[in-house]
Formats: sequence, structure tokens, C-alpha cells
Amino acid sequence: MKHVHLLGATGSIGVQTLDIIRSNPEHFKLESLSFGKNTEAAAEAANEFRPAVIGAGSHEAAQKLKPLLTYKPEVIPGEEGLSACANAGSKGDVLVNAVMGRVGLEPTLAAMRAGKTIAIANKETLVTAGHLVKKLQGETGVELLPVDSEHSAIYQCLHGRKQDVKSLILTASGGSFRDKSREELKGVTVDEALNHPNWSMGAKITIDSATMMNKGLEVIEAHWLFNMPYEKIDVLIHTESIVHSMVEYVDGSVMAHLGTPDMRVPIQYALTCPERMPIQGSRPLKLWEAGTLHFSQLDLNRYKAFKLALEAGKAGGSMPTVLNAANEAAVDMFLNRKITFLEIDELVEQALERHSRVTEPDLQEIIDIDRETRIRTAAQASG
Repeated sequence: MKHVHLLGATGSIGVQTLDIIRSNPEHFKLESLSFGKNTEAAAEAANEFRPAVIGAGSHEAAQKLKPLLTYKPEVIPGEEGLSACANAGSKGDVLVNAVMGRVGLEPTLAAMRAGKTIAIANKETLVTAGHLVKKLQGETGVELLPVDSEHSAIYQCLHGRKQDVKSLILTASGGSFRDKSREELKGVTVDEALNHPNWSMGAKITIDSATMMNKGLEVIEAHWLFNMPYEKIDVLIHTESIVHSMVEYVDGSVMAHLGTPDMRVPIQYALTCPERMPIQGSRPLKLWEAGTLHFSQLDLNRYKAFKLALEAGKAGGSMPTVLNAANEAAVDMFLNRKITFLEIDELVEQALERHSRVTEPDLQEIIDIDRETRIRTAAQASG
């Protein structure tokens, strides 16, 4: 029996994590969960799984939740709620970090200090503070397991070996606008951007997929997860999303992880590895039905956001923090129809150009830089 603590229970990854726990009650028990604003979904999950601790996104969300509950857990609002979930339970429990954005950083560090295994779907934690996470991992010895489909694929293909690797190859669907030129992106709508051809994901990550910022963040994440230099991390456009990622070895062999687009696979593997279990309702991969698989190189001029992410990652220090904060602010403004799609890239680029790099920022510096970048990005957008 594994005891699970779930941050972001009402989001896409969170809902699918609950599905895995529901399907395997003899293997998993939910000890705590957090949510943002969706009180009805949170109440439904809480009443079903009855976790002892619930973190709510705000005081208002906490007050709305309590009357909907059929039992009396500890309900804690705000950042304290995330911290309570991270610290609940016992050493050796698993924290699934499925929240979106930099807000996932502090509870990840807290859970690591508490001795929990981290199943991480919150790539922003490693993007903004990879050096802090890896340092703490070295001090605590806790496992850091990837939940993103691409990183889970690499993790499985590596088989624990890194010394013989020539390159890691992440695949990218190309997002909602993969068939459009950059010129054709002028005037695209929010609804068009949210129409991902392969995956069902949350709004923010779907927009990041359309700009290809998501893939840039994943390259930075892979750099930290696998201690791999950026020069050994490649990206290919793969429109079918069947090959989730690959590892090329020095002898020319390439190990690939294939499967249908189903996020429950990497989520469950992070909870059970190295063991595997069946997944109820999963669709088996039939290559004869998939037919031809297509791959192409990524155009840095077409996907400006990816290029910015790669540059920020290589620069290191506080640059990835600025990249992520500016992107989160810009995507939020686009989703609220305050800026155009192409202005996302422009605002991120301006934020990076204005910033004076800090070589090795501590946690408080990261928090301050993140906050300042969001304020400046919003001000820049409003003129």
C-alpha cells in the first residue's frame, strides 16, 4: 500500500491520478489533496477518498468546500494548505505534484525534506529552481520520478544507465498550430489555440504546446532530471504522439518508448516503478492501425518560444525563472483575451532582455524575481 499526497487534484493530471487510485484501492490510499477553485470537483474527490488533509486555493474556496463534505478533514487555505499536504503523512509516502506553475516549488521542497518520493508533473519546479531541487535531493536521497510522458519515456529507456548515452530525444506534437506558418498565426483565437490535435490537457499547458514553450520547459526539466548537458538533448516534431521520447546510445542504438496518448501510463508508472500494472480502459497500441510515423526537425525561427527557453536554460541562474514567470503571465493574459497569441513570445523576450542574471539564486531571490517579472510583464502588456 502506497500513501499518496496529491497537489492539483482537480486538474487534468490530478483527475487521472485519482482514476488510478480508484482503480487500485488495494495498492494506493489518498492521504491528502489540494485544489485551486473547483470546489465541487474537490468535494466529490474528498468524499470518495476521504483524505485527512485538504489544501484549498483560497479562504473563499475553503469556506465553499466545507459544507459540501460528508466528513471532517483538516481544510487549510492558501500556500499553507499546499505546505500541509506536503508535510502530511509519513516518510516514504509519495507526493504527486500536479499543480500548474511556480506555486509547486515550495511544497516540493517541503515534501523532499519530509522524506517523500516526488512524482513530478510540475515542470516549473525544476525550470525555476532546478539547482535547489537537485541539491536537496543529494542531501535527502529522495527519489524524483518524472510524470510528464516524455520524461517518463526517457526514464524507462535509460534503464538507469547514463554513461553510454549520446543524446536524449524528446518528441513534440507541434501543438494546435503545427500546420501554420508564423505569418499565419496573426489573429488566431484562444479557442483555436486550445484545440490540441492529440492530447486532452489543461488550458495553460495547451497554449504552451501551441507556442512550443512547453517543449522548451521540458528540455530544461530533462537537463535537471537526468543531469544531461543541453548539447545532448534534442527535440523532434512527431505529429502522431506515439513515440513519446527516445534515447540514443553511443553505439548508434536508439531506445524508444511507444504508446497511445494516455497520461495515466506515466502517472501510474511513477507510482509503481519498476513494477507495472494493467490500466483499466486503456487503448492498446496497434502499429498496423497507426501506419506511418512522421518525424521532422524543429524550426527555431518558427517556434520562437522554444528558442527563448533553450537560450534561458543554457544561460542558467535566474534566467529560467524569468522565462517561466513571464510566460505564465503572458499566457494568462492571452487566455483572458488581453493580448494576441504572438505577443506571448514578445513579452517573454522583453522580460529576458530586461533582467540582470543572478548566477545562483536562493529560494527567496527566486520568489522575488518571479513576482517582479510577473508585475513587469503585465505592465509591459498594458503599455
